[in-house]
Amino acid sequence: MRDIHQLTQKELQAVKNLKKKLILHIPHSSHKIPLNKGYVVDQITLDQEIIKLTDWYTDDLFLFKDSIPVKAGFSRIFCDTERFSDDSQEVMAKYGMGVLYEKSDDGSVIREIDTKLREDILNNYYWPHHEKLNQAVNDQLESNGKALIVDCHSFPSDPLIRDLSQEKNRPDFNIGTDSFHTPDYLIEISKAFFKEKGYTLGVDWPYSGSIVPLNHYHKSKNVESIMLEINRALYLNEPRNQKSSNYIKTKETVTEYLKIVKTACNNV
Repeated sequence: MRDIHQLTQKELQAVKNLKKKLILHIPHSSHKIPLNKGYVVDQITLDQEIIKLTDWYTDDLFLFKDSIPVKAGFSRIFCDTERFSDDSQEVMAKYGMGVLYEKSDDGSVIREIDTKLREDILNNYYWPHHEKLNQAVNDQLESNGKALIVDCHSFPSDPLIRDLSQEKNRPDFNIGTDSFHTPDYLIEISKAFFKEKGYTLGVDWPYSGSIVPLNHYHKSKNVESIMLEINRALYLNEPRNQKSSNYIKTKETVTEYLKIVKTACNNV
């Protein structure tokens, strides 16, 4: 058997590519509330909000063998890992929907947060989740010098009351970008892929941005990130969380997209 030092450049690249995995950040697929402290509404009201705001089945829709999934095991209504921990930096905090939701989408109070509860949730749920994401990025950087995050979401076909964009006729898919961490090749590949498949695509519309761990945010170009959002009308019988007859087709489309993104990342 040949020593690794005897491999050709092409063979070395193939070995390196085997180590490359997409980091799939899945923050909003769970419906679990692990700690009931602070809630001032009944379970029926809370369940209705969970139905409305959960990115249903994104942990399955984005299931991909060549990946490192980083999934929040709790509902965004409990702790939204995509929000800034400091409300002064978070635009949605003024609506009572910062990192710890205190209000529902319609503006009704659902939870009262004191300093201790806030610290407990951030220390036991928010920061451990972000450490997992940061570790996944560090591992990829160490093994092959590059890390690619796909931020995995879905969105309702009609805007939520608190959505910053209230435009109707939402696209089938939406990619979110970051000016520092999303290279042009990812944007162009996404545009071409969904056009070829006959889907409409919003670029930073109706949602924008893509997550990057704070330790690397706007510091390392080797950490790339792109968000993919799926219109729930493609796979759910809205407004319920029941899968539609188009679910499998939607999942196959997402899988094919992830394959193309991974291949492109390996070749750049």
